[in-house]
Amino acid sequence: MNKSVLIVDDSRFMRSYISDKIDNKLFTVVGEASNGLDAVNQYLSLHPDLVIMDITMPIMTGIQALREIIGYDPKANVIMCSSLGSKQLIIDALIYGAKEFVLKPYFDDINEKLGKIFDSTPSAHTE
Repeated sequence: MNKSVLIVDDSRFMRSYISDKIDNKLFTVVGEASNGLDAVNQYLSLHPDLVIMDITMPIMTGIQALREIIGYDPKANVIMCSSLGSKQLIIDALIYGAKEFVLKPYFDDINEKLGKIFDSTPSAHTE
């Protein structure tokens, strides 16, 4: 059975680009959000196996949304992405519970990163 994915980015183009990069034999995009607040709400209603989320967004940043999601579900699988590769952003994302960090627009190895996440988490998501 495919793993469910929520893609969060304020750019419609980036959401589509990320969706196209994901191996659709293994993963199914079940939702998209354009800001952190919508991401949290969709996470709570959809309970996806994975969230791929931008850091810099309106209304609520990706880091704030990450903290909310992890607060609700400490086992949540979240990959953060950003075009801003500052070490502090990466450190913050990992401290607050992100499993991986991807520098945009370099998603060529996204399926490898997804595989690592699910290979290392025996029960990737429990409701």
